[in-house]
Amino acid sequence: MNKVKPRIAYFGGEPLGMPVLEELYLTGITPDLIVASPDKPVGRKQVMTPPPVKVWAQEKEIEVYQPESYKGDAVDAVKEKFLSADWDIFVVVAYNHILPQWLLDIPKHGVINLHPSMLPFLRGASPIRTAIKDDLRDQIGVTIMQMDATMDTGPILDQMPMIISDENWPIPGPKLDQALARMGGAMLADVLRDYLAGEIIPQDQDDTMATYCGRLTKADSELELNPRKLPTSNKARQAWLKINAFDGIGGTWFMHEGKRIKIKEAEFSMGKLRLLTVVPEGKPAIDFATWHQAQQS
Repeated sequence: MNKVKPRIAYFGGEPLGMPVLEELYLTGITPDLIVASPDKPVGRKQVMTPPPVKVWAQEKEIEVYQPESYKGDAVDAVKEKFLSADWDIFVVVAYNHILPQWLLDIPKHGVINLHPSMLPFLRGASPIRTAIKDDLRDQIGVTIMQMDATMDTGPILDQMPMIISDENWPIPGPKLDQALARMGGAMLADVLRDYLAGEIIPQDQDDTMATYCGRLTKADSELELNPRKLPTSNKARQAWLKINAFDGIGGTWFMHEGKRIKIKEAEFSMGKLRLLTVVPEGKPAIDFATWHQAQQS
């Protein structure tokens, strides 16, 4: 007799939601509902743009739901949506809403979450980019856990570190995002099958070992550089880590004569940081050497 397919709702956001979803799909796991953030205006023309998980779901003809909020006046409609069906499990990956307890209580087997760090290290909103910025290579990996009412504190179902060699570190943020998503998606597929079959015993986290990372801001991406004399050794390495950490999420910048200078391209070798291309505030990209020479005149 054929087994009954579990009914799954997948809550996905960026940057991990879509590639993890694709990995699940390739292993034969297709959610019944994709829960995504609302469409938002993008670019100078503020064109309303759907999130990648929504685009993916529509291509696969999977139902999409985009609640604006889980609070206030929106609660009744959201409750009606999720209580209108019997759910086996919810899966959450990089979704940018905190889910209320009443929602966590709905599925038969609870809610599981993929978190891109070796929990209890780097609980919070920016584990991947914080790990790069703060040189925490040994804390990079994937943890799959049961969700509870507080952030990233639930019991662990599976965990795997990502082994990164010296010569490959640091990894630019977008590349590490994708690598962890692919690794995590494959793990998640195995965990889902075993967990629903009752073959995994959750393990509590050691809260005494917990570390935290907040949401990164524009101010966090500033480099304290003197363009007339770029740093060497340790300060240069710290700048290089930050350049890689903020790659793809706004980039890094420094101030010069009251103007913000964005770093577009750079390289690090033999303990020295070399800027290749910069974007002066309000101007097009320019070769750093050309820009630097103009500052001397």
